[in-house]
Amino acid sequence: MSHFQVNEKCNGCLACVQNCPADALSFEDRGSKRVLLHNIARCARCGNCWRICPQKAVEFEHLLVGPWDEVVSMDLVRCSICGEALYTVSFQKTLSARLKEDVGALCPHHRSSVALTVLFRALSGEGFPERTKG
Repeated sequence: MSHFQVNEKCNGCLACVQNCPADALSFEDRGSKRVLLHNIARCARCGNCWRICPQKAVEFEHLLVGPWDEVVSMDLVRCSICGEALYTVSFQKTLSARLKEDVGALCPHHRSSVALTVLFRALSGEGFPERTKG
């Protein structure tokens, strides 16, 4: 579905094309047909086409509430404890490469819990090998 829509009231007068400040509208005569063209990348969504149309044929609201286009889909990494979405697999690989170590899949809550557990063990003397005097 196009974001720019024109209803059956359009008579092909080209007022919209001639008055588009962004040159987002054009037309082509193809055999026995005139085709109105719209380039969404150029469109400033200024509403001039809608205001200038003598036939009230431009349905500008579609330009304002257009649908979201899906542009990419990526696999997620989730917290290994609670399953909260953290980041994408590609982002994890980038982080691991830059840090030169594997990045653990823990959400902020569980990361702080693990850090506190390690700190508690360190303070209580657990989990660390005995140091020998050399």
